[in-house]
Amino acid sequence: MSKFDEVYNRSLADPEGFWSEAAEAIHWEKKWDTLIDDSNPPFYRWFAGAECNTCYNAVDRHVEEGRADQLAVIYDSPITGSKKTFTYRELQTEVAKCAGVLKKHGVAKGDRVIVYMPMVPEAVISMLACARLGAVHSVVFGGFAANELATRIDDCAPKVILSASCGIEPGRIIAYKPLLDEAQEIASHKVDACVILQREQQTCDLIDEHDYDWVSEMATATLADCVTVAATDPLYILYTSGTTGQPKGVVRDNGGHMVALKWSMKNIYNVNPGDVYWAASDVGWVVGHSYIVYAPLLNGNTTIVFEGKPVGTPDAGQFWRVIAEHNVSVMFTAPTAFRAIKKEDPKAELLQQYRMEKFHTLFLAGERTDPDTLHWAEDNLKVPVIDHWWQTETGWPIGANCMGIEQLPIKPGSPTRAVPGYDVRTLDPETGEEVGRGELGAICIKLPMPPSCFPTLWNAPERYKEAYMEEYPGYYQSGDAGYIDEDGYIFVMTRTDDIINVAGHRLSTGAMEEVLADHPDVAECAVIGVADQLKGQVPLGFLVLSAGVNRAHEEIVGEVVKLVRERIGPVAAFKSATVVGRLPKTRSGKILRGTMQKIADSEDYKMPATIDDPVILDEISDALKGIGYAK
Repeated sequence: MSKFDEVYNRSLADPEGFWSEAAEAIHWEKKWDTLIDDSNPPFYRWFAGAECNTCYNAVDRHVEEGRADQLAVIYDSPITGSKKTFTYRELQTEVAKCAGVLKKHGVAKGDRVIVYMPMVPEAVISMLACARLGAVHSVVFGGFAANELATRIDDCAPKVILSASCGIEPGRIIAYKPLLDEAQEIASHKVDACVILQREQQTCDLIDEHDYDWVSEMATATLADCVTVAATDPLYILYTSGTTGQPKGVVRDNGGHMVALKWSMKNIYNVNPGDVYWAASDVGWVVGHSYIVYAPLLNGNTTIVFEGKPVGTPDAGQFWRVIAEHNVSVMFTAPTAFRAIKKEDPKAELLQQYRMEKFHTLFLAGERTDPDTLHWAEDNLKVPVIDHWWQTETGWPIGANCMGIEQLPIKPGSPTRAVPGYDVRTLDPETGEEVGRGELGAICIKLPMPPSCFPTLWNAPERYKEAYMEEYPGYYQSGDAGYIDEDGYIFVMTRTDDIINVAGHRLSTGAMEEVLADHPDVAECAVIGVADQLKGQVPLGFLVLSAGVNRAHEEIVGEVVKLVRERIGPVAAFKSATVVGRLPKTRSGKILRGTMQKIADSEDYKMPATIDDPVILDEISDALKGIGYAK
């Protein structure tokens, strides 16, 4: 039996022993009475009766145990041309001051605070300051539309909002204050105070006795101590888009979250305390919560706060510069970032400028990593490239190649096997029964899920059950579809609502995208199902070409149609594709396939709040009209 199998099998056979042992790495004010409270399924609670503080474990503990002068945070902003560092001691002081500011404005244990900030160190400080007081933070992606911010204000009823005057994107400044003011006008709940970080690129006017200047408040703040909370108390609420238009507030607890994240840093990512770890994401997303802020700091790592883009700030070599300059050991980013780099610099010529001596592993997640992107990264970086899969709801990986336990063989297109603690099954959507190895089904996790997975939705327990737990009793429904092969490798092919039904055949759009991405001229692609009178649905492809490709589009489309026919077969009925300049995405890099499908089928759609650039939808509509859709 392999070392990984030993660890994995123990995690399912003896969860009590497994997670009790992992929990020894965390400082507890009081140990738990019950490891997992299963008295009210599906509302399972880990480490019931325990008391702790997440900020203490992430910051103060390291100061006390000898890491005071180690760098905790490196801020690197090519977009503003600025850099800044914080040791663990300096971070402790800033966080205690920020907690003092919140306390002065009436924030206490259990109160909510919205953090509406760009990728600056103050965003991390704000989150940790809330954790220090036992307050519940809800980070809303900086620059989010006012009405979306307003729904979150009404749902979590914050006492204070921590924000900034602006965010900065390539070539433009996004003023946050007008959006913040409008959101507060729209919202029924009235916020007591806003503390605003004035950025030199664009300042804003403050409203007397409601808005307060960050620098002035911090200068006069009294340092606040850590407040002990229950392990089962909420650490944060993170909103994820809901199909009804009402966002779902995913709740993360304190105790289980710390245990799983601390365990993951060595066992999954293979990083040791003191290593520099970089998740190139944003604190507005779950990746930013888990792997920019909490996990690296819980593990005594140096984490990087990067305000920039993979391309255009200023070029497609920016990731390599950051890795080389800051001695990064492990990087975690989205496949879409690498597709953007590959499109701009297909031969990775910019990589030759940098020496990345400490760099040993690249992790990708957020969208399925197509084999072509995987091979490009492997060939050029000469390090293992690990696709892994998880969700906002879980807060840490479900499927991964656990590099700190044992590196398993890489299978392109798979995030490898279920992580210890997760019992992953594929179920038949019609019967709810488990399907055979290699058969497409709904990917589900047998309850109870491991620590860190969300225990509920904020103020919506019935919605929690209805949206996630009812369709397959005894299981969490991930919303993803795919299969598990004979070696236990998970293949996440698509969202369950992206499985298309072509003349009675259930087909995965992800499998078709894999074929399209393999064409040498294609940098990025997407496949959707569009309505067809005869077959019910037929697939339609979108192709973004690599920089410098000058061939006729019709020729390339003909070649990808032939490729799909050869590799998947005539059953796929793949006959149409169109070349587009770019794909519509969320700010976290997910392709908006559902919106594209509605445009193609001439249906009404709501502008997604998370869209990176709404103009792209007009471009998609024009491209679709050019091939007879979106009438």
